[in-house]
Amino acid sequence: MIEQLPLDLASLRAAYADGLTPAALIDELYRRIAAADDPGIFIALLPKAEALAAAEALPPLEASGDLPLWGVPFAVKDNIDVAGLPTTAACPDYAYVPEVDAHCVARLRAAGALCLGKTNLDQFATGLVGVRSPYPPPLNALDPAIVPGGSSSGSAVAVARGLVGFALGTDTAGSGRVPAALNNIVGLKPSLGLVSNCGVVPACRSLDSVSVFALACGDAFSVLSAMAGFDPADAYSRKLPLRPPGGLPERFRVGVPDDASRRFFGDAEQAAGYEAALAAVEAEGGEIVALDFEPFYAVAELLYDGPWVAERHAVVEDFMAGHPEALHPVTRQVVEKATAFSATDAFRAAYRLAELKRAVAPAVAGVDLLCVPSIPTFYGLYDLAADPIGPNSRLGTYTNFVNLLDLCGVAVPLGPRADGRPGGITLLAPAGQDHRPLALAARLHAAAGVTCGATGWPVPAAPSDDAQPAGDEIALAVVGAHMSGLPLNGDLTSRGGRFLRRARTAPCYGLYALAGGPPFKPGLVRRPRGEGQAIELEIWALPEACFGDFLRTVPQPLGIGTLSLEDGSQVKGFLCEPVAVAEARDITALGGWRAYLAEAREVPVAMDAD
Repeated sequence: MIEQLPLDLASLRAAYADGLTPAALIDELYRRIAAADDPGIFIALLPKAEALAAAEALPPLEASGDLPLWGVPFAVKDNIDVAGLPTTAACPDYAYVPEVDAHCVARLRAAGALCLGKTNLDQFATGLVGVRSPYPPPLNALDPAIVPGGSSSGSAVAVARGLVGFALGTDTAGSGRVPAALNNIVGLKPSLGLVSNCGVVPACRSLDSVSVFALACGDAFSVLSAMAGFDPADAYSRKLPLRPPGGLPERFRVGVPDDASRRFFGDAEQAAGYEAALAAVEAEGGEIVALDFEPFYAVAELLYDGPWVAERHAVVEDFMAGHPEALHPVTRQVVEKATAFSATDAFRAAYRLAELKRAVAPAVAGVDLLCVPSIPTFYGLYDLAADPIGPNSRLGTYTNFVNLLDLCGVAVPLGPRADGRPGGITLLAPAGQDHRPLALAARLHAAAGVTCGATGWPVPAAPSDDAQPAGDEIALAVVGAHMSGLPLNGDLTSRGGRFLRRARTAPCYGLYALAGGPPFKPGLVRRPRGEGQAIELEIWALPEACFGDFLRTVPQPLGIGTLSLEDGSQVKGFLCEPVAVAEARDITALGGWRAYLAEAREVPVAMDAD
């Protein structure tokens, strides 16, 4: 029945294939919106007649092959332009009616998606609680007593209540992740500059990112794929790669706050939930690496307690001068802090940020992902009545440093706490590595046994890995220290390499433990027919633009050649000059480098002999 139809992309595509029309879905969604009885979700709803007309204007389903979001309904945070609907940024006196869509909205409509309206937010995207608005605040989808999360509150609640298939938010300090965590949905914060901000009312222009709220990680990636792309009209747009989430190595390193730097503000349930989440990460192959997070928190303090708040002031300075009473009192209190900072302060803060970036760089480079709680604890509406600033600041504990450090990430639900409140984590990676957090998040979400938002709908299955390089990538086979979890794997990951799959060579190779090290390395040599064996390896995808730079790291007697695989295909990969194996130990019979390392750990003299 359409009344119970889930709005994840797989369910929608199946329903359309069975005969559902986009117009019929629009009719049902306007029924759901009315039945939700929450006037705080939408600031402006597209008239139903116009939404139906847009649905009926779509090409027939059989001609929709190049429209990946055909018939998918979505909502837009009201600091992002939608042609013909007012943009208010939750400030009625600021409102204007744009003639054209924001760049991201235009790309989504071009992909076949159907915009239904504009959602509520913390005014001028300043807040993480979701109630700093002159409009009625949206109710948290799971528990109306706790805050819905901001600033993208309406967008998160709309998705969590099954009113749209996805929604756009913005994320400067956590506004795309905190509301997702509080409403049991996926919140994707892309790399800065991956999605154009043209047509978006800035919060902090140098740190803003259009974000995605979705029911599943695969859906969020599909939306991001439709929006992403360099926009020369946006001075902060960047030419960054967007790779499919792909596979995960069997072993990967995950950095987490050490015990001394974990902050839960007395919330034992949240601390226990985080420990359970880390156990789930370990079950997927993650090696937990404890890190001192104090430098990360020091970065976070710069965002609101330093001169970066002046970026917010720059957006509304003229408006505030002419409309001093138009701002929400808490918004004004936050923004007016900018007047206490000087240009000298701004430079001092920039120097401090550079120092802190240098301090955290080894920690970030030493792991494949960072994993933090999405929020440290929960706050109710009554908490804000007593203190409108403190709870908001604490909600950003694990989010405020992310954009200042140029990280991307995704907040993913992982099951309720013992008290029923939603639990989850956020996975982070350096800019341009959006596929890494998404890959693990999709697997964790599908395995968690949770439902989507407040709908009761099951989480869709994690998308299968196609294990293929993208058009601008080269597949590379590695047989030794470059494999996942081994000492030289960073030579791949630091250049945007991503794991595709495990494989084996054709049975015509020999493997040798070469002299020298650390790091210790094997040599793979092709043998005459009948004298070799299949050798285990990993296949990675490396951006073509980085391939030459990677080759500079390959020392003699190793080189890159063409390997034959067990399935009959060929791939570029490591080979060794035959002369180098004359004095090396033949480890072919072990079948692979990992087996050799396992033996070496059991018999230490074996490693000493190399």
